[in-house]
Amino acid sequence: MQRGVWGIGVFLVAGIAQAAEPVRDVVSSASDREAVAVTVYNDDLALVKERRRVDLPAGLTRLSLREVAAQMRPETALLRAVSGQALSLVEQNFDFDLLTPQKLLEKYVGREVTVIRPHPTSDAERREKATVLAAGQGTVLRFNDRIETGVPGRLAFDSVPANLRDRPTLSILLEAAGGKQAVELSYLTSGLSWKADYVANLATDGKSLDLNGWVTLSNRSGAGFDNATLQLVAGTVNRVRQTEARFLSQAAPAAAVAKSAAPQQEALMDYHLYSFERPTSIADNQTKQLALLSASSVPVRREYLLAGNEYYYRGRYGQIGQEIKPAVFVEFENKGGQLGKPLPAGIIRVYARDSKGAAQFVGEDRIGHTAKNEKLKLRLGEAFDITADRKQTNYRRIADNNFEVSFRVELRNAKDEAVTVKVQEPLPGEWEIVQETHKHTKESVSVLSWNIGVPAGGSTVLDYTARVRW
Repeated sequence: MQRGVWGIGVFLVAGIAQAAEPVRDVVSSASDREAVAVTVYNDDLALVKERRRVDLPAGLTRLSLREVAAQMRPETALLRAVSGQALSLVEQNFDFDLLTPQKLLEKYVGREVTVIRPHPTSDAERREKATVLAAGQGTVLRFNDRIETGVPGRLAFDSVPANLRDRPTLSILLEAAGGKQAVELSYLTSGLSWKADYVANLATDGKSLDLNGWVTLSNRSGAGFDNATLQLVAGTVNRVRQTEARFLSQAAPAAAVAKSAAPQQEALMDYHLYSFERPTSIADNQTKQLALLSASSVPVRREYLLAGNEYYYRGRYGQIGQEIKPAVFVEFENKGGQLGKPLPAGIIRVYARDSKGAAQFVGEDRIGHTAKNEKLKLRLGEAFDITADRKQTNYRRIADNNFEVSFRVELRNAKDEAVTVKVQEPLPGEWEIVQETHKHTKESVSVLSWNIGVPAGGSTVLDYTARVRW
């Protein structure tokens, strides 16, 4: 029994001796950075890598790395030696409780402060000690002979508590051999995100466009990064996270992108990585744009689409719609010339030139991540000078769940040029066209369409009968 007690005593003494080992403090600020690399993902996530030169004493050291991102995910932080002796990490703390007058007062609850007040009859100041009893919904101070609420003057504090920082700080307790050496800190952080914005300028004849792409980069991480090597990852990276806010911005027509400024692109597993050759500075609370791509004279095709609905074929409706406006689309392929490269998801804003040559906004659409050689189809709006009337001209039951339905679609064109309108219909169940004035195209098992030419200042009528069974 005595032997067991003695063993415990030895363990406790050893533990006290170890805890009593002196810990030296070393503070590293952003000025110690030798290099910074930032990889930003689409969805409010970034990987930060920074190399700092620090002078570490031998033994147990608390290294405080200041000016890291306030939205750092501390569980992802990793510190390693780049040059010099290896480091032995003991523990790390992320201090993001930043210094403010209110925070400082709250940390002094139960401690003494000095209350400084002007003398009522002279320019002198009176100083008096008081203990802070509360600092939440109001300040409560205890003096030697009384208790007062509120702050009756200025408060002076002896020091700033160790766990209250003026900048976000990652504090790491480590053992080092001593001496100057380079260390690399890497971590994931929220507050950094990017998206692509595109500006498309249509040629006067509407048959081609010039496309410029820009990266819109937003930094709300709580830290700035000077002369950083920047890389962007396009693609959907799986994350375990809560729903977070998205940052959206609007872009105006921009000048052409300098091709030398465009980033280099490469495959990264099933994503795409864009690397910028020139370092860039990313200030906190800043949104900036960087050149992504530039392509000129990209062939484009305009389409007018009048889309129907499946329910037209399930009952009697008569007049379905009058003065319907077809949707306007422009379509081009991501291949050839200066395209043929992966396009990150973003918004394409389209401009056309008026009679005086000024660019006017004519619509925008969002694209998803688009691989090379894929087709892009942008919906710009609705046609002003093209109008359609649609009505059901016959509805006949042939048998149970078997019907014959007839329609008339009249298309009118007030433009000074002939147009082609695509009439697209989704049909339910099994179907066949038993009569039509124009030949249809079967797009899929449930969708068919007609390409109807409409002369300038004229009209064209499409009549058809469909037999459907469901």
